[in-house]
Amino acid sequence: MTSQPVSGAALNPRLQEIVDDFRDVPDKDRLQLLLEFSQDLPPLPERYAEHRDRMEPIPECQTPLYLAVEVEPDEMVHLYFGAPPEAPTTRGFAAILHAGLDGLDADEVLATPPEFSSQLGLADLVSPLRLRGMAAMLSRIKRQIREQLLRAKLHNGVHTSDDAAVAAEG
Repeated sequence: MTSQPVSGAALNPRLQEIVDDFRDVPDKDRLQLLLEFSQDLPPLPERYAEHRDRMEPIPECQTPLYLAVEVEPDEMVHLYFGAPPEAPTTRGFAAILHAGLDGLDADEVLATPPEFSSQLGLADLVSPLRLRGMAAMLSRIKRQIREQLLRAKLHNGVHTSDDAAVAAEG
């Protein structure tokens, strides 16, 4: 059985490749693939490892998880996740988002459909609460990107009619 995107929105090629990898393995092997992703989550750079207070907690996750998003002047996005090694499911979800979104343009990340995680085929293997945690990670990534883009516009004296809407989405 192949899941299709709920919204019809296309995924960026890297995220699509991850979804395809999950679809290509039998159900019983999908958790193992998630655990393999968890081992690939990059360590935090010192500026965050030593200062978790600079990161946003994601309380929707069952395990303590922290997120930092940086948007460069050229609008390239960098994602940083802090998750304990003893939380492989949470680390796996964070690693999927990192592998699929880190280094992309802000518009590409913002275009990621909120329900893309349903395409991974994990709904019968992990709790709905854990899947909501992954959705919360993506939602907070997008919010932080919108906030940083708005701050950059305001700092540079550029105002558009969308600024109020972006601020209201907060």
